[in-house]
Amino acid sequence: MTSSTASTLAAREHARAQEAAATVAEPALPEGVDPADITFARRVPAGGYAGVVLGRGTRVRLGDPDGAACAHLLLLRADAPWERLNVADTVKVPWQAYLGTGHPLLSDQGRVLATVIADRSGHHDALCGPSPRARRALRLAAAKQGLEPRDVAPSVSFFRGVRVDADGGLVATGGAGAGATVDLIVHLPVTLLVAAAEHPLDDRPVTDLDLVAWRAPADLAAEHNPDPEYRRAVHNTEEAWAAAAHHIATGTKEIHA
Repeated sequence: MTSSTASTLAAREHARAQEAAATVAEPALPEGVDPADITFARRVPAGGYAGVVLGRGTRVRLGDPDGAACAHLLLLRADAPWERLNVADTVKVPWQAYLGTGHPLLSDQGRVLATVIADRSGHHDALCGPSPRARRALRLAAAKQGLEPRDVAPSVSFFRGVRVDADGGLVATGGAGAGATVDLIVHLPVTLLVAAAEHPLDDRPVTDLDLVAWRAPADLAAEHNPDPEYRRAVHNTEEAWAAAAHHIATGTKEIHA
C-alpha cells in the first residue's frame, strides 16, 4: 500500500485522480441518425467484451476503426435465452457458408434473430467458432447479463475472414482495413454478446471494436433477402413475435381484471 492509498480518504482521492486522467475512446456514430435514437454506443478495447439487451427493430453497427478488429458475436433471445444463435443453421438454411448482406443469423427454431443488412468488410467467418480468449470474454459478458457458461454457444466472427480452399482446408483471409463496418437489424429482442479477441486461425493482435445501436423500425419492415428460405424464417419469426405480444397483452388484461 502506497502513501496515496494508506487511508480510505486518500484512496478515494487517488481513484478520482486516476479517473479524471483517463481517456475513454468513443465510437464513431452513424451519420444521419438522430442522437436521441441511439440506445447503445461503446468502443470495446482489444481483449474486451460487451453485452447489451436490444429491442426488436434495433439496428446494430459493428465497426473496425483501426483495421485489425475481430468481433466474436453471439445472440440469445432476451425473453427465452435457451433460443440462441445456431451457427450450423445460419450456414445451412441459406445455402451459404460466407456471411454478407442479406444473410440471416438464425436460431435453432428456424427464426431470424438478426439479418446482415450492410457490409463494408466482406471478411467474416461462420465456420471456426471463437478462440479460447474470445470464449472466456463471452462468458464474462454473459455473466453480467445473468447468463451461465452453458448459455455461451458457438459464435460468428466479423472482420477476419475465412475461406474453404479446394482441398477442404480453412484459410484465413485477414480483414478489410480501417473503417470497415457491418450492420445488423434485430428481429426479436436479443441479448447481444461480443468479444474483441483474436481469431482461431489468425492470431495477429486485435485492435479496438466499435458497437453502436439505434432504433430503426423502418429497416425491419424492408425486404433484405428474396430467397424462399429467408422468407420462411421471417414468417416463423413474425409468428412467434405476434404470439408473444398477444400473450403479454392478454396477461396484462388478466392482471387488471
